[in-house]
Amino acid sequence: MGLYDRYLAYRIRRDETPPPAHVALVITERDLLEQGAYETLSRFFELAFEVGADRITVYVSVLDEAAAPTLARQFDDLDAPRPVAVRGPDDDERADAPIQVSIGLGGKHEFTAAVQGVAKEVSRGELEPGAVDEEEIERRLVFPAEPDLVIKTGAERLSDFMIWQSVYSELYFTDLNWRDFRDRDFYRAIREYQDRQRRFGR
Repeated sequence: MGLYDRYLAYRIRRDETPPPAHVALVITERDLLEQGAYETLSRFFELAFEVGADRITVYVSVLDEAAAPTLARQFDDLDAPRPVAVRGPDDDERADAPIQVSIGLGGKHEFTAAVQGVAKEVSRGELEPGAVDEEEIERRLVFPAEPDLVIKTGAERLSDFMIWQSVYSELYFTDLNWRDFRDRDFYRAIREYQDRQRRFGR
Protein backbone atom coordinates (compact mmCIF):
# COMPACT_ATOMS: atom_id res chain seq x y z
CA MET A 1 0.00 0.00 0.00
CA GLY A 2 1.39 3.37 -1.03
CA LEU A 3 1.73 6.45 1.15
CA TYR A 4 -1.35 8.14 -0.33
CA ASP A 5 -3.42 5.01 0.20
CA ARG A 6 -2.29 4.86 3.82
CA TYR A 7 -3.26 8.51 4.24
CA LEU A 8 -6.76 7.88 2.90
CA ALA A 9 -7.18 4.80 5.11
CA TYR A 10 -6.07 6.86 8.11
CA ARG A 11 -8.59 9.60 7.30
CA ILE A 12 -11.36 7.03 7.07
CA ARG A 13 -10.47 5.55 10.47
CA ARG A 14 -10.21 8.96 12.12
CA ASP A 15 -13.47 10.31 10.71
CA GLU A 16 -16.28 10.50 13.24
CA THR A 17 -18.74 9.43 10.54
CA PRO A 18 -18.90 5.63 10.32
CA PRO A 19 -18.16 3.97 6.98
CA PRO A 20 -20.96 2.16 5.12
CA ALA A 21 -22.03 -1.12 6.66
CA HIS A 22 -23.29 -2.47 3.33
CA VAL A 23 -21.31 -1.75 0.16
CA ALA A 24 -22.60 -2.68 -3.28
CA LEU A 25 -20.51 -2.87 -6.44
CA VAL A 26 -21.95 -2.74 -9.96
CA ILE A 27 -19.75 -4.18 -12.72
CA THR A 28 -20.29 -5.87 -16.07
CA GLU A 29 -19.71 -9.29 -17.54
CA ARG A 30 -16.97 -7.76 -19.71
CA ASP A 31 -15.18 -6.50 -16.60
CA LEU A 32 -14.77 -10.07 -15.38
CA LEU A 33 -13.15 -11.12 -18.65
CA GLU A 34 -10.21 -8.78 -18.01
CA GLN A 35 -6.99 -10.25 -16.66
CA GLY A 36 -6.80 -9.96 -12.88
CA ALA A 37 -10.50 -9.13 -12.49
CA TYR A 38 -11.15 -11.73 -9.79
CA GLU A 39 -7.96 -10.83 -7.90
CA THR A 40 -9.21 -7.23 -7.84
CA LEU A 41 -12.54 -8.48 -6.46
CA SER A 42 -10.79 -10.43 -3.71
CA ARG A 43 -8.85 -7.32 -2.75
CA PHE A 44 -12.06 -5.26 -2.83
CA PHE A 45 -13.69 -7.68 -0.38
CA GLU A 46 -10.72 -7.51 1.97
CA LEU A 47 -10.68 -3.70 1.95
CA ALA A 48 -14.41 -3.37 2.49
CA PHE A 49 -14.39 -5.62 5.54
CA GLU A 50 -11.23 -3.96 6.88
CA VAL A 51 -12.90 -0.55 6.62
CA GLY A 52 -15.92 -1.78 8.56
CA ALA A 53 -18.49 -3.24 6.18
CA ASP A 54 -20.40 -6.30 7.32
CA ARG A 55 -22.07 -7.01 3.97
CA ILE A 56 -21.01 -6.70 0.32
CA THR A 57 -23.21 -7.11 -2.72
CA VAL A 58 -21.76 -7.47 -6.22
CA TYR A 59 -24.08 -7.06 -9.18
CA VAL A 60 -22.76 -8.32 -12.50
CA SER A 61 -24.81 -7.24 -15.52
CA VAL A 62 -24.70 -9.70 -18.40
CA LEU A 63 -25.59 -9.35 -22.07
CA ASP A 64 -26.29 -13.06 -22.48
CA GLU A 65 -27.92 -14.97 -19.61
CA ALA A 66 -26.30 -18.16 -20.91
CA ALA A 67 -22.98 -16.83 -19.56
CA ALA A 68 -24.31 -16.68 -16.00
CA PRO A 69 -23.49 -20.32 -15.00
CA THR A 70 -19.90 -19.97 -16.18
CA LEU A 71 -19.43 -16.74 -14.26
CA ALA A 72 -21.02 -18.31 -11.18
CA ARG A 73 -18.47 -21.15 -11.27
CA GLN A 74 -15.67 -18.59 -11.30
CA PHE A 75 -17.00 -17.22 -8.02
CA ASP A 76 -16.91 -20.72 -6.52
CA ASP A 77 -13.11 -20.63 -6.91
CA LEU A 78 -12.74 -17.04 -5.72
CA ASP A 79 -10.45 -16.36 -2.79
CA ALA A 80 -12.95 -14.57 -0.55
CA PRO A 81 -12.51 -13.63 3.12
CA ARG A 82 -16.10 -14.63 4.02
CA PRO A 83 -18.86 -16.92 2.66
CA VAL A 84 -20.27 -16.07 -0.76
CA ALA A 85 -23.82 -16.60 -2.06
CA VAL A 86 -24.24 -16.42 -5.84
CA ARG A 87 -27.62 -16.02 -7.52
CA GLY A 88 -28.42 -16.08 -11.23
CA PRO A 89 -31.27 -15.00 -13.52
CA ASP A 90 -33.63 -17.84 -12.56
CA ASP A 91 -32.90 -17.99 -8.83
CA ASP A 92 -35.49 -17.04 -6.24
CA GLU A 93 -33.73 -18.35 -3.13
CA ARG A 94 -32.85 -15.56 -0.72
CA ALA A 95 -29.16 -14.65 -0.57
CA ASP A 96 -28.06 -14.37 3.05
CA ALA A 97 -24.25 -14.52 3.04
CA PRO A 98 -21.84 -11.69 3.99
CA ILE A 99 -20.85 -11.54 0.29
CA GLN A 100 -23.78 -11.69 -2.11
CA VAL A 101 -23.32 -11.90 -5.88
CA SER A 102 -26.04 -11.31 -8.45
CA ILE A 103 -25.19 -12.46 -11.96
CA GLY A 104 -27.76 -11.28 -14.46
CA LEU A 105 -30.62 -11.20 -11.94
CA GLY A 106 -32.07 -7.82 -12.83
CA GLY A 107 -33.79 -5.60 -10.32
CA LYS A 108 -36.96 -5.37 -12.41
CA HIS A 109 -37.21 -9.15 -12.64
CA GLU A 110 -36.55 -9.56 -8.91
CA PHE A 111 -39.19 -6.96 -8.01
CA THR A 112 -41.72 -8.40 -10.46
CA ALA A 113 -41.26 -11.90 -9.04
CA ALA A 114 -41.79 -10.56 -5.52
CA VAL A 115 -45.04 -8.82 -6.55
CA GLN A 116 -46.23 -11.97 -8.34
CA GLY A 117 -45.59 -13.94 -5.15
CA VAL A 118 -47.74 -11.51 -3.19
CA ALA A 119 -50.49 -11.62 -5.84
CA LYS A 120 -50.61 -15.43 -5.73
CA GLU A 121 -50.98 -15.47 -1.95
CA VAL A 122 -53.75 -12.87 -2.13
CA SER A 123 -55.60 -14.84 -4.84
CA ARG A 124 -55.39 -18.01 -2.72
CA GLY A 125 -56.75 -16.18 0.28
CA GLU A 126 -53.52 -16.63 2.22
CA LEU A 127 -52.89 -12.88 2.45
CA GLU A 128 -55.32 -10.00 2.86
CA PRO A 129 -54.87 -7.21 0.28
CA GLY A 130 -54.79 -4.66 3.08
CA ALA A 131 -51.89 -6.51 4.68
CA VAL A 132 -49.62 -5.96 1.66
CA ASP A 133 -46.90 -3.52 2.65
CA GLU A 134 -43.19 -2.90 2.09
CA GLU A 135 -42.20 -5.75 4.39
CA GLU A 136 -44.27 -8.24 2.38
CA ILE A 137 -42.42 -7.20 -0.77
CA GLU A 138 -38.99 -7.16 0.87
CA ARG A 139 -39.26 -10.61 2.41
CA ARG A 140 -39.70 -12.05 -1.11
CA LEU A 141 -36.66 -10.33 -2.61
CA VAL A 142 -33.56 -12.40 -3.35
CA PHE A 143 -31.34 -9.56 -2.12
CA PRO A 144 -33.39 -7.88 0.62
CA ALA A 145 -30.69 -5.78 2.32
CA GLU A 146 -30.42 -2.09 1.40
CA PRO A 147 -26.90 -0.91 0.46
CA ASP A 148 -25.56 2.19 2.16
CA LEU A 149 -23.17 2.84 -0.72
CA VAL A 150 -23.36 1.72 -4.37
CA ILE A 151 -20.14 1.97 -6.39
CA LYS A 152 -20.50 1.90 -10.19
CA THR A 153 -17.40 1.68 -12.34
CA GLY A 154 -17.07 2.62 -15.99
CA ALA A 155 -19.83 5.19 -16.48
CA GLU A 156 -22.38 7.37 -14.70
CA ARG A 157 -25.29 5.06 -15.42
CA LEU A 158 -26.78 2.34 -13.28
CA SER A 159 -27.76 -1.01 -14.72
CA ASP A 160 -30.99 -2.80 -13.82
CA PHE A 161 -29.68 -3.11 -10.29
CA MET A 162 -31.60 -3.48 -7.00
CA ILE A 163 -34.16 -0.85 -7.96
CA TRP A 164 -36.12 -1.35 -4.73
CA GLN A 165 -33.21 -1.72 -2.32
CA SER A 166 -31.04 1.18 -3.49
CA VAL A 167 -33.66 3.93 -3.41
CA TYR A 168 -31.97 5.59 -0.39
CA SER A 169 -28.40 4.49 -1.16
CA GLU A 170 -25.54 6.87 -1.79
CA LEU A 171 -24.35 6.41 -5.39
CA TYR A 172 -20.69 6.77 -6.31
CA PHE A 173 -19.65 6.76 -9.97
CA THR A 174 -16.13 6.48 -11.28
CA ASP A 175 -14.96 6.65 -14.90
CA LEU A 176 -12.43 3.93 -14.17
CA ASN A 177 -13.04 0.53 -15.64
CA TRP A 178 -12.91 -2.36 -13.17
CA ARG A 179 -9.48 -3.50 -14.42
CA ASP A 180 -8.02 -0.16 -13.27
CA PHE A 181 -9.77 -0.01 -9.87
CA ARG A 182 -7.22 0.39 -7.06
CA ASP A 183 -7.22 0.59 -3.27
CA ARG A 184 -7.24 4.38 -3.40
CA ASP A 185 -10.33 4.40 -5.62
CA PHE A 186 -12.22 2.42 -3.02
CA TYR A 187 -10.96 4.67 -0.25
CA ARG A 188 -12.06 7.74 -2.22
CA ALA A 189 -15.55 6.27 -2.49
CA ILE A 190 -15.66 5.75 1.27
CA ARG A 191 -14.38 9.28 1.94
CA GLU A 192 -17.05 10.69 -0.38
CA TYR A 193 -19.68 8.67 1.47
CA GLN A 194 -18.49 10.00 4.82
CA ASP A 195 -18.47 13.58 3.53
CA ARG A 196 -22.02 13.25 2.23
CA GLN A 197 -23.26 11.81 5.53
CA ARG A 198 -21.59 14.59 7.44
CA ARG A 199 -23.10 17.31 5.24
CA PHE A 200 -26.53 15.73 5.51
CA GLY A 201 -26.33 15.97 9.29
CA ARG A 202 -25.81 19.76 9.27
